[in-house]
Amino acid sequence: MKIYIGLDPGKSGGVAFILDNSLYTFKCPSTVHDMVEEINFCNKLGSEYDIFAVVEKVWSFPGQGVRSVFTFGENYGTWLGILATLKIPHKLVVPNKWMKHFGSMPKDKRKRKNFIKSLAQQLYPNSKITLATSDAVMLAVYAKEIDLIESNLK
Repeated sequence: MKIYIGLDPGKSGGVAFILDNSLYTFKCPSTVHDMVEEINFCNKLGSEYDIFAVVEKVWSFPGQGVRSVFTFGENYGTWLGILATLKIPHKLVVPNKWMKHFGSMPKDKRKRKNFIKSLAQQLYPNSKITLATSDAVMLAVYAKEIDLIESNLK
């Protein structure tokens, strides 16, 4: 059995875990200690589970403030460090790639975010999904789907 993790590393991002057909979501914590505690959620479920994570590969772009870029990069690096320390296999994926996996998306950022939230809610109608956690949910779904595809190719 596997646990799939989706990580949207922004400060206003989130973390999602898929275990069987159950979904667990968390808003991105504000401290490193809390970030580790969320990832350790998987270890608390038992050692019989394999874990696979997908992290949204992010970078700065023109127009972002220096402070926000630093904070963004710090958070991204912290998540990667936690995954490496806990020896959790993971893949980095650029936003366009994982979004394209789910079909055509609106170009406008607000419409796209709402569209992604709607997709996540359709897949997990009994879960509370917010704009902060919806990308993480879809990253976890992406992790599960690409893992199943790659497993079938072996």
